[in-house]
Amino acid sequence: MRDHKAMKGVIVIVVYRPKPGKEKQTLALVRSRVPTLRKEGLVTDRVPTIMRARDGTIIEVSEWKSEDAIDAAHKNPNVLAMWNQFFAVCDCVPLNTLAEANDLFAGFEPIKE
Repeated sequence: MRDHKAMKGVIVIVVYRPKPGKEKQTLALVRSRVPTLRKEGLVTDRVPTIMRARDGTIIEVSEWKSEDAIDAAHKNPNVLAMWNQFFAVCDCVPLNTLAEANDLFAGFEPIKE
């Protein structure tokens, strides 16, 4: 019998801090991330929420199919290639590095599709 925890969806918040002059490339990659992961069968059909912090950092909320899917992504060549593109244009940083994380109700600018 499979571990029930491995079968539950996992909602993640990822924070992308663009390198100088790489804001457009970072946003394009963020927009393509879930479709790429969906092709690999790793995420749910939940539409991601993409937003911007006051300092220009981009935040994405999305849902993996399971903990197993997250583990599988770390061994998937298409996912690893995508992450190499991300590393060239931005840094992934902890959510608590955003000034808004100190606010009781953290508010962000919506990014239109």
